[in-house]
Amino acid sequence: MTSTFFQNLNQHHLEIINSFKHPFEIQALLDRTPYSPEDRNRTPAEVLQDGLAHCLDGAIFAAAALRLLGFPPLLVDMFPDPGMDDDHVLAIFKQNNCFGALAKSNFSGLRSREPIYRTIRELVISYFDDFFNVDGIKTLRSYTRPLYLQQFDPLNWFYNTQAVDAIEQRLLKLHRFPVISAEMGARLWPVDSLSYQAGMLGVNPDGLYKPGKKQPNH
Repeated sequence: MTSTFFQNLNQHHLEIINSFKHPFEIQALLDRTPYSPEDRNRTPAEVLQDGLAHCLDGAIFAAAALRLLGFPPLLVDMFPDPGMDDDHVLAIFKQNNCFGALAKSNFSGLRSREPIYRTIRELVISYFDDFFNVDGIKTLRSYTRPLYLQQFDPLNWFYNTQAVDAIEQRLLKLHRFPVISAEMGARLWPVDSLSYQAGMLGVNPDGLYKPGKKQPNH
C-alpha cells in the first residue's frame, strides 16, 4: 500500500495504523470497537474517527489494515435466505497457503478465524453453527467469491463514503455459492440454549436483526 493511502490521517490515527504488525492486532482493535447499530456505512477513516463499526465497516477497515501488512485487500460476503437474517462480511487473508479471516460482528462467534482453512468454502463453513438469528435459527446459506478492493482505489475507499457504498453494492451483485441445499436447511436443528447464550454475549440489542426488517450487518 502506498503511503498516500493514509496521508490524510491525523497523527494519533496514523500511529494506530502503523502499530499493526500481525492480523490478530487488527482483530483486537475491532473487538474493542463498539458495534454500531446505525443504518450507515463508515469508511476505514471514519471507523478510526468515530470509534464505531458494524460488519461491513469493520471488514473494509480490516482489509485496509491487512493491505498495510502486505496482504491483498479481499472481502467475502456470507448470506442467509432473504428475510431470515443479515449478511456478514469477512476480510480474508492467506498464510502458509491457508485462509483466515478478520471480522466485526455483533455476535461473538462471527469474528476472526485462524489461517488454517485450505479453501474459502472451508473457512465459510466454520461460521455455520454461529450464524444464527434472534429466533435461534441457523441461517447461513451462501457466500461470494473474494472481492479485490484494489479496483476501488480510484474512488479513494479509505476516505470516501460513496466508495464504501459502491463496495457494498458490488458484494450484493456477486455470484453466490451455496453452503447447504434447501432440503438440508429444512432439517436443521435449532440452536441449543447454551450456544445461543454464548453467541449473544455482549451484543448491542439495537443492532440485532429482526426477521423481515432491514438492519445493519451482522
